[in-house]
Amino acid sequence: MDASAEQSLPEEPEQSLPEEPEQSLPEPGSQDSVAGDDIEIVVNVGGVRQVLYGDLLSQYPETRLAELIDCLAGGYDTIFSLCDDYDPGKREFYFDRDPDAFKCVIEVYYFGEVHMKKGICPICFKNEMDFWKVDLKFLDDCCKSHLSEKREELEEIARRVQLILDDLGVDAAEGRWRRCQKCVWKFLEKPESSCPARVVAVLSFLLILVSSVVMCMGTIPELQVVDAEGNRVEHPTLENVETACIGWFTLEYLLRLFSSPNKLHFALSFMNIVDVLAILPFYVSLTLTHLGARMMELTNVQQAVQALRIMRIARIFKLARHSSGLQTLTYALKRSFKELGLLLMYLAVGIFVFSALGYTMEQSHPETLFKSIPQSFWWAIITMTTVGYGDIYPKTTLGKLNAAISFLCGVIAIALPIHPIINNFVRYYNKQRVLETAAKHELELMELNSGSAEGKPGGSRSDLDTLPPEPAAREGPSWGSRLKLSHSDTFIPLLTEKHHRTRLQSCK
Repeated sequence: MDASAEQSLPEEPEQSLPEEPEQSLPEPGSQDSVAGDDIEIVVNVGGVRQVLYGDLLSQYPETRLAELIDCLAGGYDTIFSLCDDYDPGKREFYFDRDPDAFKCVIEVYYFGEVHMKKGICPICFKNEMDFWKVDLKFLDDCCKSHLSEKREELEEIARRVQLILDDLGVDAAEGRWRRCQKCVWKFLEKPESSCPARVVAVLSFLLILVSSVVMCMGTIPELQVVDAEGNRVEHPTLENVETACIGWFTLEYLLRLFSSPNKLHFALSFMNIVDVLAILPFYVSLTLTHLGARMMELTNVQQAVQALRIMRIARIFKLARHSSGLQTLTYALKRSFKELGLLLMYLAVGIFVFSALGYTMEQSHPETLFKSIPQSFWWAIITMTTVGYGDIYPKTTLGKLNAAISFLCGVIAIALPIHPIINNFVRYYNKQRVLETAAKHELELMELNSGSAEGKPGGSRSDLDTLPPEPAAREGPSWGSRLKLSHSDTFIPLLTEKHHRTRLQSCK
């Protein structure tokens, strides 16, 4: 009885704990609401899937990812205004953006700041931050310096491209004098513009060398002649050559001044000041020679002329106008003021210390050459700079030991800042080459884009035109337009809207 009753009793079902429902996004356009802190946001950025949580994104509600939490209530119009595509089945948002940059951008939700990884174009990364609506104030200071440097490079490229476009363009509304002025300026300032301009530049370079050689040869006694007063002067042939060179330099400077678009900026430019200093002593000496004898004694006139003739060495700096290497060296030294100041400080301290020690140690010798500490400065300078003329030298054992230590310290002090100066030179030289290449590349892209727009053979038809049209029932912008907006988001500053570069081109 008990056994049959036990077999007839139905088995009680096992009681299981109720599972907590997953908090997922509601259907687009529905009125269902879910607590924002419990929502899981699934994003797919460039093929990389990422799951984010509402409590994390709500820390920065003004960002694009935080706007995804409440976007479904507005329907597909709101969804496609924030992302490129949306899968209702997977509840997944798709973005056609750079996944590597996105991994850096989402750090703001975890750490409160953004760091840009090495190898990412700073301008593209800045555009990615603008797309995700993350303010640049969250970017770390070390990364902001890279962004500023890249922005300056793009501005320099834009400036060079704009200058080339201005040279190529001809305004029909300009008068004949204005067009002639631009042609003269282009002929003298841009040797690469034409073959005659290149010939003039080479001729000017050779005349600078000739005038410098003539100035040196004029000091050789064998090439000098004796005038009526018995004084040695330069040979008349050398004077004629120098006069011809000065005449060329004067004509070149005046033509460049009259054809300059901004004459005040031209007159105050450093290289143009060098040009004036190179030709001005000739005319001042000529004036003093012919008119100065009436106002002052002949001896004073000759001394003034000799002093002015020394200023002719300034013409050698005219070579910097035709040599990019000299310009790069000047810029490297200008950027290395801190290292040069450190070198001078090291040398000043060493000169003071070792000259004082040398003077003290040499006082015991009866025939000492160290008469005072200021006189010992000269010995310390030529010793620490490894010159060693030998006019002053120590004679005691301690003095010689002091000289050896000062020599070693001088070598170390001079060698320390050399490496940063060389790095500045190489960096600036390579940067100028890259900017020049980038400017030429920009012009080629502009020519290619203009050819494509006009339907010339140089432009190829985009593959997007062959894609099938999307269904009309689909809401939001088309895939082609979203793709265009996704990639054409970087512009060179200082250029017009029609001369722009895409996000992918800016990395090059």
